[in-house]
Amino acid sequence: MFAKQLAQAGFVKAESVMHTGRVNPKQPRIEVSVATQRLVLWDGIHQVKSWPCSTSKFGLGYTEGSNKTPLGGFVIREKHGDSAPSGTIFKSRQPVGQWTPEMVTPDDLVLTRILWLDGVEKRNANTFQRYIYIHGTNDERSIGRPASHGCVRLKNADVMELYDLVPLGTAVWISE
Repeated sequence: MFAKQLAQAGFVKAESVMHTGRVNPKQPRIEVSVATQRLVLWDGIHQVKSWPCSTSKFGLGYTEGSNKTPLGGFVIREKHGDSAPSGTIFKSRQPVGQWTPEMVTPDDLVLTRILWLDGVEKRNANTFQRYIYIHGTNDERSIGRPASHGCVRLKNADVMELYDLVPLGTAVWISE
């Protein structure tokens, strides 16, 4: 069903959805498990790589301003940060500075790379407007447990690696 929703929403080409209703196994896809705090990259039935991640410390949800991580099917609609150095600070998806581990800040910074998600289901259709990303963080110690403000956070080296492995339109599934 997820594959058909992606095709109907225009996020993947209809011909990339096989007669079984599945996304073409030659296209990469991302699965995020809130329960295990893991992000897994798949190429068909083959697991390419798995990284620890961090979802929302406020739980799961779809409401604007809730800082909760939404569930369901998504696609990567925009990518930001091509060739930016690790630790680049982004505000409104524009580079505004450089973070280093010596910097102490209470802020939850968006660092290094941004994979901007767009929901393909009725329940998560506002995800793009909520600015839900997969991105790097200045709080790498929190990776592996819920600690974000709705986004899926990765270590900076990990988000750089993932960014280079997935194209625009990559399917993403976030599950409990």
